[in-house]
Amino acid sequence: MLLTSIGYSELNKADPDCGTTFAWAARAFGPRTGWAGGWGIIVADVLVMSSLAQVASQYVFFLFGANGIGANATSGWVLLGGIIWIVLMTVICYVGIEVSANFQKVLLTIELVMLVVLSITALVKAGNGSAPAGHLTPSLSWFNPFHISSFSALASGVILMVFIYWGWDTAVAVNEETKNKNRTPGLAAIFSTIILLVTYALVITSMQAFAGVKTHGNGLGNVNNANDVLSVQGKLVFTGGAGTFFYHLLLLMVLSSAAASTQTTILPTARTTLSMAAYRAIPKSFAKVHPRFLTPTVSTVAMGLVSILVYVGLNYSANGAGVIGDAVIAIGLFIAFYYGLTGFTCAWYYRRNLTSSARNLWMQGILPVTGGLILYFLGGWSVWLDYDVATQNDYTMWTVPGIHWQVGGAFVIAAASAILGVIAYIYCRINDPAYFRKETLTRATPTLVPDD
Repeated sequence: MLLTSIGYSELNKADPDCGTTFAWAARAFGPRTGWAGGWGIIVADVLVMSSLAQVASQYVFFLFGANGIGANATSGWVLLGGIIWIVLMTVICYVGIEVSANFQKVLLTIELVMLVVLSITALVKAGNGSAPAGHLTPSLSWFNPFHISSFSALASGVILMVFIYWGWDTAVAVNEETKNKNRTPGLAAIFSTIILLVTYALVITSMQAFAGVKTHGNGLGNVNNANDVLSVQGKLVFTGGAGTFFYHLLLLMVLSSAAASTQTTILPTARTTLSMAAYRAIPKSFAKVHPRFLTPTVSTVAMGLVSILVYVGLNYSANGAGVIGDAVIAIGLFIAFYYGLTGFTCAWYYRRNLTSSARNLWMQGILPVTGGLILYFLGGWSVWLDYDVATQNDYTMWTVPGIHWQVGGAFVIAAASAILGVIAYIYCRINDPAYFRKETLTRATPTLVPDD
């Protein structure tokens, strides 16, 4: 992720286009590759919205003590709450980038402060022996990937991390609306990956030390808590007179995190489709910008509506919770695809500049390409894990009618999304072929400012 973020930073210096991977890949490799990169962004963002909205809605009920309602992830009440969150975040994204940015500052402050407080408290209790029976002492061996039992287990974990460490590219997607747009968004992407690493490492280490694993003592770290670690462990970490207060702050933190992620998912998708429409890669109506708020109008509203429709469809599918979980797994493939593509695009875009200095060779060539190769390897491996039922990598299994052939639910979702992309590509190419004939976007085309 860090190596790929360097590629984003370097490309943003040359072309601060809100279409990011779409625009850059189209300039470097041609319209088909650029369009595929844009579709990868759209699919990943739409699929994740169901999970984010679901978590945000559940934690509203947890926050107000309605644990019975919140615990049922696919109930009508949770679904309604999730829809309301999507609508609310869509409105915030619609009314302006300043409102969105200030809202993010508040949410991020709550999140980081509470995560640090939770982690330090848990580590202190694990260290002084006041944690529940079965707690563990942190060890450097926890960070040794060669201690994992099999390569497939390691690959599954790393693929999940591709999803967990995803999202920092939002800073680059709003580059045209950022001060010092050629430099600031790229640096923000790099710093974001580092902050994510430190935060996740601290929280994961502290929770594992405090709760142990299912083979130790009390079993607090058992698989029954795998889907909701923070609400379960928070009650045990925060005890005493102030415990209830801090526990509710923790719930508010998770709620704000899910809400913030929902917002920062709508933002880049709307700007990707804005850029695609400005260059006529998709219908031009998506390029409309509000004359007062200066935000994408049709693109933002469309993202919200499509997210709601997908969320409702997944929620009411057979084993809705499992299908939404499979959607999260499937996202890893599309993230690996368009992040990795950005790494390759960086090297090809700057190919004539790579030998001008050692700095350019590493920052514009070797490092981004290495990141792309790692992500493409992980993406290919994830396809195999999701396809092969024997790996049991998915939440659901799908049987092909008429034959006894089962594939993982994540593979089905990823394949269906790719097929839908091919259909959309064919429609756009027939409906308005100018972009596909390289009439609207080439290496020499200046970054466009959409009409109001």
